[in-house]
Amino acid sequence: MRIQRPGPVAVVLALLVGVFLLLPLLAVVPISFTPGRLLTLPKGSLSLTHYRTLFENPDWLRSILLSARIGLFTSVLSTTLATSFALGIWMLQPRFSQLLVGFVLLPMIVPPVVSAMTLYFLLTGMSQMSHSIGFDSVIGVTLAHTVMTVPFAVVMVLVALAQVDRRIDLAARGMGASVAQRIFHVILPNIAFGVATAALLVFVLSWEEIGVTLFITSVDAITLPRLMWMGLRDNVDPAIAAISVVLIVVTLLVLLARMAFQRRPEFEEE
Repeated sequence: MRIQRPGPVAVVLALLVGVFLLLPLLAVVPISFTPGRLLTLPKGSLSLTHYRTLFENPDWLRSILLSARIGLFTSVLSTTLATSFALGIWMLQPRFSQLLVGFVLLPMIVPPVVSAMTLYFLLTGMSQMSHSIGFDSVIGVTLAHTVMTVPFAVVMVLVALAQVDRRIDLAARGMGASVAQRIFHVILPNIAFGVATAALLVFVLSWEEIGVTLFITSVDAITLPRLMWMGLRDNVDPAIAAISVVLIVVTLLVLLARMAFQRRPEFEEE
C-alpha cells in the first residue's frame, strides 16, 4: 500500500500555523529567567532564581504532587468507567445506545460554570457525611474531575472500538469464549492503544483543570493550577512562568514519546 505524503506547500503551511500557535507559549520562556520579582522580560542578566523556588518552596512541591496524585486517580477511574461503558455499548448494541452516549457526553455540552455549581452543591452535601469525600478534599476533587473527563475518555474508546472488526468477537463467541475472555483476550488487546491514549488525555485534562477546581476547593486541596491562579491574582509571582516552562517541556516530551510509540509498529512492519 502506497503512503501519500504531504507536499512542500502543505508542510510549509503547517509549520507556519504551528509557529503562530506556539509563539504565545514561547514568550513565557525568557520571562521565566528574569531576576526580578515581577513578570517582566529580563534586562541584561538571566537568573534561575524562580526555578529554584519551585524546588525550595514547599507550597509548589505540595501542589505538584497533589495534582499528580489527583490526575493519576482520575485517569484510572475515568478510563475504567469509560472503557466499561463503551464496551457495553459496543457488545450489547442496545436500542437506545445513541441516547445513552448522548447522556454520558452531557458534561462536554453543559457550560463549565453550570457543572461547577452543580458539583459544588453535590460535594458540600457529601461533606456533611464525611469531610474526606466532599468539598475541598482529594477524593472530592477526584470525583469532580472524573465527571468532567469521562466524556472525553468515552469518545476516545468508542473511536478505538469503531476500528475493531466485529467478526473476531463473533468468532470468539462461536468458539465458546466467555464474556470475560472475549473482553480481556480479544477486544481489549485490539484497543489497548486507544485506552492508553484516553488515560493520558484524562490525566492532562485533570492536571490543568481550574474552572471547576476553583468552586470545589478552598485551603486544603490546592492543586497546581489553583496555586498558579492564586499567584497571578495576588502577587504575580514569576515562579508561575518557570512552572509554565517546565509543564511545556514535560508535555512536549510526553507527546514525542506517544508519537514514537505510535509509529513503532509501522517501522516493525517495514
